[in-house]
Amino acid sequence: MLLEKGGRTFLQDRQLGSSLSAIAGAINAFSFLSVGYYCANMTGNVSALATNFLNEDMKVALVSAGLVVCFLAGAMLSAIMVNVGRRRGEAGIYAYSILIEAVILGALALIQMFYVLPSVQNVFFPLVLSFLMGMQNATVTRVSGAVVRTTHVTGMLTDLGIEVANWLETGRKRTQAEQHIKMRQRLWLHSQIILCFIAGSAVGAWGYLHWQKGFLLGIAGILGCLAVPGILVNTGSEKRREADGESSDQ
Repeated sequence: MLLEKGGRTFLQDRQLGSSLSAIAGAINAFSFLSVGYYCANMTGNVSALATNFLNEDMKVALVSAGLVVCFLAGAMLSAIMVNVGRRRGEAGIYAYSILIEAVILGALALIQMFYVLPSVQNVFFPLVLSFLMGMQNATVTRVSGAVVRTTHVTGMLTDLGIEVANWLETGRKRTQAEQHIKMRQRLWLHSQIILCFIAGSAVGAWGYLHWQKGFLLGIAGILGCLAVPGILVNTGSEKRREADGESSDQ
C-alpha cells in the first residue's frame, strides 16, 4: 500500500520494493532486447554518452543523453506530485504516481501493438520507459523514506554491502540484540529486492521472446493493481475530511 513512511511497516516496504523491483527489472530487460538501450541503468547511459561522444557516434550519444534527461524528468515529476499531495494532506498521493506510470506504459504498449514505426520506436520507446523508471524510483524512494530503491542496482548492492558489514559487526555484541534483528530485517529486504530485480529481468527476457505484443500491457495492468489500494485509502480519507467539515459547520 502506497502510504507515507510513518504509516508503513517493514513488511509493506518489503512487498512494495520487491514487486516494483521485479517490474523495473522486467521493463529494463525488455527495453534492451527491443531497442538496445537500458531504460533504468543511468550509470551505463552516462558512460555510453561520454564514450560515444568521444567516438563521434553522436546518434547514440544523444539517445544516451536523452535517457538520462528523461529519467531525471520522471523523478522530478514524481517529487512535484508528492510535494503537492503532502501539502494537501493526501495520504495515498504516491499511488497516483504509480497509476500515471501504468497509464503511460499501457498507452505505449498499445502504440507498440498497433503502430509499427521502427525509426520512431527505436528512440521514442526507450525515452518514455526511462521517464517511467525515473518516476517509479523516485516514488518508491520517497514512500519508503529512502529505504527502498527499485531501479538502481548499484545502490541496492551498496546498501546490501553496508547491511552485511553492520550485521556481522553487531553480531558479536550480545547487548545489541534488538539492533541486530533490525539489521537482519534490512539485510533480507535489500537481498530480496535485488533477487526480484534479477527475476524480473528474466521475466522481461521471456516476455520479449514469447509475448512481445502484450507484455508491456500486462505489466501496466499489474502497476494499476498496485496503485488501487493507495487510491482507495486516499479517497476514503477525503470523504472523512468532508464529513468532518460538514459536521463542524453544523
